[in-house]
Amino acid sequence: MFHKEGIKTILLGIIFTVTVLLVSDQIVDIEWVKKLMQISALLILIIILQFFRNPKRSAIINENHILAPVDGKVVVIEEVYEGEYFKDKRLQVSIFMSPINVHVTRYAMTGLIKFSKYHPGKFLVAWHPKASEENERTTIVIDNKTFGSILYRQIAGALARRIVNYAQEGMQVVQGTDAGFIKFGSRVDLFLPIGTKLNVVLNQKAIGGKTIIATKE
Repeated sequence: MFHKEGIKTILLGIIFTVTVLLVSDQIVDIEWVKKLMQISALLILIIILQFFRNPKRSAIINENHILAPVDGKVVVIEEVYEGEYFKDKRLQVSIFMSPINVHVTRYAMTGLIKFSKYHPGKFLVAWHPKASEENERTTIVIDNKTFGSILYRQIAGALARRIVNYAQEGMQVVQGTDAGFIKFGSRVDLFLPIGTKLNVVLNQKAIGGKTIIATKE
């Protein structure tokens, strides 16, 4: 199953691959050159297909859990000042996605979208300390009765050139459902209330819609 944001790219990849296979077979006489072109085209198509894969996952909805919004590795856990929306200290948890990870963004909890904003910006590598403030990004705030308001930020990386965000202010969203997509390498930051009990540690692998990031007792 593939994400709808990748359909155009996948179709272009298929057309490119078929064209290379047919043309190389007709005009290239050197066998090893022909094989190299054909194998390279097939590899490019495989990379495109794996990047836009969208595995079907049924999240277990739980008001006392905050779920990982994306697949990847936990690279930051620290208290920071969040200056865009809350303007106070928050507990930041960041998940880095490599190009081989699933890049679907999922809602970390059920609730009301209170804030949603797109910011144009730079394309620093996603693990750069200033990426959260200077890169192209979106900021979304969800509010529910258990955790109050949490903020998540989709951040473009050095390769990412498009962030897709489905969250709009006033929407009611359901935990684990599709919230958007980030193309080609990126990260997502979560900003949680200070004192939130975390269930993850640094360098832990996270699975979007499955891994429990935090719990409320």
